[in-house]
Order: sequence, then structure tokens, then C-alpha cells
Amino acid sequence: MCFSPEVDLVAGIVITGVGVESLRHAHEPRQIPLASLPIVFGTHQLVESVTWWSLQGDLPDRCGTVATSAYLAVALVVVPLLVPLAVALAERDPTRRRRLVPFALLGAAVALALGVQLAAGPSGASIGGRFIAYEVDLAWGGEITALYVLATCGPLLASGRPTFVLFGAANLTAVAALATLLATGLISLWCVWAAVTSVAVLAHLRAGDRCEEEVRAPSG
Repeated sequence: MCFSPEVDLVAGIVITGVGVESLRHAHEPRQIPLASLPIVFGTHQLVESVTWWSLQGDLPDRCGTVATSAYLAVALVVVPLLVPLAVALAERDPTRRRRLVPFALLGAAVALALGVQLAAGPSGASIGGRFIAYEVDLAWGGEITALYVLATCGPLLASGRPTFVLFGAANLTAVAALATLLATGLISLWCVWAAVTSVAVLAHLRAGDRCEEEVRAPSG
């Protein structure tokens, strides 16, 4: 959705690199879903660059069709399934983790509903100025969109971690602003926010490393 295929390509490579570094700092299995988010976001941008080139006539239509389907599958199925699960598992406190389980279940339900509708089709993509406009025929579009936002933004706001809550508020504001920009047909900056989110994930995991080093230091 971002500017041009070249920007999507560069953003995808950089964000994926951040994801690889994030996984290096995932020292517990429960951290892996969170650490993998940047790789999902980065791959998302790389896939979209293929859609761009196909729509511009530089690649066969078949490549664009496959890339569009893959892009929508990540956005509509993988993201609502993975994000609330990642946030819930990132909680160290079992009580707080259980409090986030409903969001994970909601995300799974939203992913299933959207996946079924996406498989039923039709869907497509077109160049809308400096972004790609994706078209999906969804039943109960407004309701399912609200549940999608609740599933993906709610866990951060309901988390017991102050940094998560702060980022959740920023995320909700950014989502509203970016959706407004996209709806007006001005520009799409989702790739920028994907990069910001990926760096935040890496910073969180690195901060966890520093805390563990400080805990070990007195006994070393």
C-alpha cells in the first residue's frame, strides 16, 4: 500500500531484517510470535511489490493475482490471528495473560470469518495514485472491521505492561489516521507504521535482554 514497488521492496527488506534480529532476542518460546511480527510485516511489503509490478505490466497477471491473494490472506487472516496471540504470550504474569485470552479467541474468530469470505471471493487490486487499492467483497463489512480493530488493538490497551498500553494508544491513533488518509485517496503510509511497529518489537525484546543481564549481574 506504500508509494511504489521500489519503496515496498526496500521497506520489506529492512523490516524483514529487523524481524531476523528480533528472533535472535526471543529467548523463550512464548516470545517467538511477537518476535516474528516484523518478519510477517516485511514479507507483506515484499509480496505487495510483486502486485505493484504486475499492475504496472512488468510481471504477468498471474503473478499479480497470486501476490494479491497472499497479501490479503496475511492482512485478513494472519494478522488478526497472530497479533493478539503474540501480545497475550508476551505477558509474564499468568493472570494478566488469561485476561488477554478473549482477544486471542476473538482474533481467531475474525480470521476464520475473513478467511472464509476471502476464499469465496471475489477480490482484486488496482493502483490508486501512490498506493494500491485492494477490493474484497465482505459481508457485514463495518461490523467485522470493528471486531478486527478490537482484536488487534485491544490486547495492547488491556495489557498490564505500561509500554504496551502506551504503544497500544499510539497504535490506535495511527490506525485511525492512516485509515482516514487511505479513505480520502491521498496516500498510504501503512509501510511506515509497519516499520515503526517492527522497531518497537525489537526494542522491547532488547530491553528484556538488558533486564535479564541486570538481574544476573549481582550473582555473577
